[in-house]
Amino acid sequence: MAAARGRFIAFEGGEGAGKSTQIRRLAERLRAHGEDVVETREPGGTPGAEEIRQLFVTGEAGRWVAETDALLVSAARADHVARLIRPALEAGRTVLCDRFVHSTLAYQGHGKGLPMDVLHAIHDFATGGLWPDAVLWLDLPVEEGLARSTRRLATGGVAEQRFEQLDLAYHQRVREGFAALAAADRRFHRIDASRPVEAVEEAIAAALAV
Repeated sequence: MAAARGRFIAFEGGEGAGKSTQIRRLAERLRAHGEDVVETREPGGTPGAEEIRQLFVTGEAGRWVAETDALLVSAARADHVARLIRPALEAGRTVLCDRFVHSTLAYQGHGKGLPMDVLHAIHDFATGGLWPDAVLWLDLPVEEGLARSTRRLATGGVAEQRFEQLDLAYHQRVREGFAALAAADRRFHRIDASRPVEAVEEAIAAALAV
């Protein structure tokens, strides 16, 4: 008998929201309950997609026009889905992904003004129409998130700061974009990420009933 399809859970949010920390904590919780969990990220997750990531997240803020951004991240996503996410789901594994399509819709759509129908079409072509089963939106004020991201860089974080260089108005549009996406999609769970790490972890567990 073939394995039942696994769950696909995406973590979304602005800069400094704490997605990677919460993915690690949820993965530990699920593994303690016997689930086979894959932790991954976007752009990235496979060797080819990680190469594209370096083009996407490093350099000057204006390195690429918005259309190039959308195509780069979608090219990375195509490889990621084909080589890692879809095989894991077909094997019955739980996939926790740091960003997926809703980041593209928020950052390149709401943030930079690309048409949403075009972004949907590119995504469907790149992934064969794969969407997450649940989306955890870690939400916090823009200024707080950017301050967290800056502190992380100052303490030796990876210098992937291309989007942090964009102005507050852009990041506010991204946050508003996530809010609009959440309002229109029942798969979304808004999590107040301004709270302590442990409280955020418990809110995520409650949202997923785990």
